Amino acid sequence: MNSREIIRRLEKCDFALLRVNGSHHVFGGPHGQRVVVPHHGKGRDIPTGTLRNIFRQAGWAWPPETEEPR
Repeated sequence: MNSREIIRRLEKCDFALLRVNGSHHVFGGPHGQRVVVPHHGKGRDIPTGTLRNIFRQAGWAWPPETEEPR
């Protein structure tokens, strides 16, 4: 899963882009969550551990296939 897919999924779940710090996009969620997504471009997949932490920050189930976003 790459950063563009994560960003689309966050926006679908009402997360708003708060700021961009270098190549890291910081999103704020509807329940006060903060999610940091590294956006290095070129369609590269995000490493599994980083992806797991993004899911934890967003409050989503892991692994990604088990549940659609709330």
